[in-house]
Amino acid sequence: MSGYGGAGPVVHDPTTLPADDNVTKYTFCVELKGSPWFLQKGKMIAYYGAIEFNGVGHGRLDRLVRTSFHSPLHASDWVVAEGSGRMLLADRAFDVNSYDLDDGNLTIRSGNLLAFQPSLALKQSIVPGFLTLIGTGKFVAASNGPVVFLEPPIRVDPQALVGWADCPSPCHHYDHGYLTGVMGGLRAMTGLGGASGEEHQFEFVGAGTVLLQSSETLMPEQDTGVVPAEPGVPGRTGTPAGHGAQAGAPRLPGQLGDLQRRFGL
Repeated sequence: MSGYGGAGPVVHDPTTLPADDNVTKYTFCVELKGSPWFLQKGKMIAYYGAIEFNGVGHGRLDRLVRTSFHSPLHASDWVVAEGSGRMLLADRAFDVNSYDLDDGNLTIRSGNLLAFQPSLALKQSIVPGFLTLIGTGKFVAASNGPVVFLEPPIRVDPQALVGWADCPSPCHHYDHGYLTGVMGGLRAMTGLGGASGEEHQFEFVGAGTVLLQSSETLMPEQDTGVVPAEPGVPGRTGTPAGHGAQAGAPRLPGQLGDLQRRFGL
């Protein structure tokens, strides 16, 4: 078996996988050594070792949750991974990277955050669809294209925004000249076209850092932890317990644990 250009694939085992680093730009390897990690459901693709996954707020994990997880609306979308081994994280072939937070705070889209160490406290942002990490530690996030870091003052396309660190929450900014022009009038009469980054932006001021993905397309959402109903996929003959909708159907905005809460959409 050979890869592109005639070169064979790189085959990893537990000893050759990197520890707390990227395997490829689409896959990250977390090493567990007794210290747990919080993990968004559906983002673990494989692991080596003895690792257990438990729901947030269950049993002996209550103390950990009380000190590190403070977002009840998203609790059903997360699990705690603990044990010993190496765990591979990915998200539908989007770019995945780790970031280190040093006694700081960072607010990030809930759907982009894949995992974080419990030394960081996760809180629910006042901005819908975003979560805030506070403290010191490592977290792993996905983006639709490489992440660009910029300083305020700046106005950004809402679709490109991944998050912001150590700066105030953004304000809405509208280009009223564009909105009241010919295109704005046509949209008002027909309801077609939607908003774009040229007419509606998020405005950041003050000190800090703004994180943007190099794409104006948000990562598409899907129910986490649900095996899609596709040919050849076993175990998807009916609707999962607790779900009244058809398999693969999107959840309605506002449902508990819905990752489709988006700011400005």
